[in-house]
Amino acid sequence: MEGAQEELERRSKFLKSLIQKKKTIEQQEQHDHLQHNNVRVRACDMPLPLQNRAFRCARDLLDSMPSKKLDSKRLALTLKKEFDTSYGPAWHCIVGTSFGSYVTHSFGGFVYFSIDKVYVLFKTAVEPLDHS
Repeated sequence: MEGAQEELERRSKFLKSLIQKKKTIEQQEQHDHLQHNNVRVRACDMPLPLQNRAFRCARDLLDSMPSKKLDSKRLALTLKKEFDTSYGPAWHCIVGTSFGSYVTHSFGGFVYFSIDKVYVLFKTAVEPLDHS
């Protein structure tokens, strides 16, 4: 019985080390991807797949715009529509080079990042007030 327990612990340690190696590789790939696309994450509690979608969409849109001609409204609208369509309604997007904000967002629905300029995506959690 002791041999089985030891074998189980050995396998468990091995699996944990594989998982840790995979996480390390994914983090390095994410870092390399961000560097390559000139992305700088400033604050975030959004899952990685959603972050990557936001970064890719923003980068593609910026690349499609004339050089040095940022169309903030078009970029914000396109990002908002992309996230509304893909992940459900109530996404808000702010795009610009200089702005302030103070927002409430749903857990897992916030990212603040820059690609040459500054972009914000967040999802608000609006709950009706109970006046009973």
